[in-house]
Amino acid sequence: MVQQQSTKPIRILLADDDEDDRFLTREAFQHHFPATSMQFVEDGEELIEYLRRTGRYENADHGLPELILLDLNMPRKDGREALQEIKKDPSLRHVPIIVLSTSDAQDDIENSYFWGANSFITKPTSYQKLIDVTKAIGNYWFNVVKISMRLD
Repeated sequence: MVQQQSTKPIRILLADDDEDDRFLTREAFQHHFPATSMQFVEDGEELIEYLRRTGRYENADHGLPELILLDLNMPRKDGREALQEIKKDPSLRHVPIIVLSTSDAQDDIENSYFWGANSFITKPTSYQKLIDVTKAIGNYWFNVVKISMRLD
């Protein structure tokens, strides 16, 4: 049975300080989900500014993403701090967050779920595995679950 691709544009925000990882992740999503719109931030501080439309994003004309992919190890404010801050904010906590990190430390996994992450995925070590992972993410988040943008 062939899984249908989502044709609905899905907004993903990828928080990752590695330029190559950002490029490869976007390409991998585009492989199976060409309607995906992916924006990038390079650290947790920029992520919070983007979501709250402060700092350099104060006059930006963008909505909240429907999914955040979050690296844990970033400069200025790491993903751990950003995750906690987002999930404590009533206006942001509804946005699903998938931790996508090189870490496979049990503490990082347990703490990420404790702080409110919806999933934890260790970054694949090859591009083909990244394509497989992004296909699984896309099928689940775009085709299986219903994402709510409730703002209460």
